Amino acid sequence: MIFVFYFFAAILVWLSFKSFLGGLAYLKFFREQLNKRRSEYTPLATIIVPCRGIDKGLDENLAAFLEQDYPQYEVIFVVDDENDPAVAVIDVSTGSHGCGPTATLARPCARTDRGSVSTRVVIAPKATSSSQKVENLREAILHVSDESQVFVFADSDARPSKDWLRALVAPLADENAGAASGYRWFIAKNPTFGSELRSAWNASITSALGPNIKSNFCWGGSMAMRRDTFERLEMREKWSGVLSDDFAVTRTVKTAGLPIIFVPQALTATVEDCTLRETVEFATRQMKITRVYATPLWVVSLIGTSIFNVVLITSLLIMILSKTNDFAVWASLATLTLVTVFSTGKAWLRLKAVRLVLPQHEADLKRQFWTQNTLWLIAPTLFLYNSLAAWASRQMTWRGIRYELKSPTETVIIARDDA
Repeated sequence: MIFVFYFFAAILVWLSFKSFLGGLAYLKFFREQLNKRRSEYTPLATIIVPCRGIDKGLDENLAAFLEQDYPQYEVIFVVDDENDPAVAVIDVSTGSHGCGPTATLARPCARTDRGSVSTRVVIAPKATSSSQKVENLREAILHVSDESQVFVFADSDARPSKDWLRALVAPLADENAGAASGYRWFIAKNPTFGSELRSAWNASITSALGPNIKSNFCWGGSMAMRRDTFERLEMREKWSGVLSDDFAVTRTVKTAGLPIIFVPQALTATVEDCTLRETVEFATRQMKITRVYATPLWVVSLIGTSIFNVVLITSLLIMILSKTNDFAVWASLATLTLVTVFSTGKAWLRLKAVRLVLPQHEADLKRQFWTQNTLWLIAPTLFLYNSLAAWASRQMTWRGIRYELKSPTETVIIARDDA
């Protein structure tokens, strides 16, 4: 039996070492991208921001979308109810930027410092066979400017930097690009164990993106496609019946044999606090979506986190319970030491890379040094729970709506809080 332990311990150490090497490549990639010359490819772009309810810091998030360093673009805010409380925040945010109250018609904002932006609010129908977010996106597409050449999709809880739009659009100068994507990084203003664990859990996914276009994926909170590509792939139709907008885009783009380009500068901060319960709910929801839309990835997560937890727990038990100073004890000690060194090194390199592209959050990211470099030890346990929970049920609640994920193209709405 002890040889089984040696076998899986060796696998875990090897995987940890490969992960550390990935961290070195991740930091190198960020530095290379930041050293590139500023892009001058700035076609008229449309940012679509689905909203439902009040996100923490929503006013600051929306303001960030209106302050992009980009010559000319439009922002479409989409809700499924004209009485949604987000509409009032949208009106205040756009009004404070010279746009006036938003309406179903675009209203130009006069801005001489960076460029010009127009805004509008679109009321989407209530979803019946897809997620409400996807229904919002499908409706918003029908209202974009005829001159718009690039569609940009963002989440209302994201807070982009001023160069976000220019950076995200830049790779699309290549007509053969399928999509460009950033990702998110969670930051809590009042850190709690729950919020910091969520950030550490999410960080491992952040570093799954990089220079390898074959393994990259799209994230719907910071994602862009050329209009001609979107229409050629019939993406609006492909969204029918879908819960996850970004998984559907990823699958469609890869099926078409087109590259997905990760843009480090398009990494966005999500600035909000959360409880441990909210973290568990969030992480479980993500894994349930993964199980349905990317089953092989879910299987890898289940197996990988099982090995991690079993090997580390077994190593500790051997060291505590063994009465002799034999090889098993030294092997356990070596396993714990090497996994700790490699995993901590990976977390440190990842945080160092993120600090390069989110300098406006330097103080908060500097404070995350200890949590990012320690909570990697607990995150795999949460991943394992999430994977098992996804195995047990395909139901989930997202922004007040209860869904059941029947398949990648079939979503059932069980209940909604505004019914």
